[in-house]
Amino acid sequence: MTSTAETPTIADIEMIQRILPHRYPFLLIDKVRDIVPFESAVGIKNVTYNEPHFQGHFPGVPIMPGVTIVEAMAQTAAVMVGVSSNLADQDLLVYFMGIDKCKFRRKVGPGDVLELAIEVTRGKPGGKVWKFAARGTVEGEVAAECEFTAMMDLPTEAA
Repeated sequence: MTSTAETPTIADIEMIQRILPHRYPFLLIDKVRDIVPFESAVGIKNVTYNEPHFQGHFPGVPIMPGVTIVEAMAQTAAVMVGVSSNLADQDLLVYFMGIDKCKFRRKVGPGDVLELAIEVTRGKPGGKVWKFAARGTVEGEVAAECEFTAMMDLPTEAA
């Protein structure tokens, strides 16, 4: 984060790791840009052949599993909330509460740059439960879209 009161509009991999607990092989986003605090953001996932799921999904025809696309959307949303709320280094945990209207429209594979646009449909600063609409695209073509609800939780101090 910057030392000014202004909220950053981009989170690089270093900032992402300061917000999310996820690490390889489950950290699924490389950058978050166009952050509008408490409103929206765009996550970037550079899809590479050396990701572990491609060994079995599917041999000879590598396709990024739909559930990992949805997880990448959720990670993007968590980073947007984390940046907006200044939650770097706070051990933020994020839990899915529901996934709705999930559709997959295009295969995503090695060499693709998956852009994950998320928008808050319910949630407020300091709130725990958030709802998002998300759309993943590759070169402007819709690959996946869904709505999901997540709980953002910080560990409580030991009593």
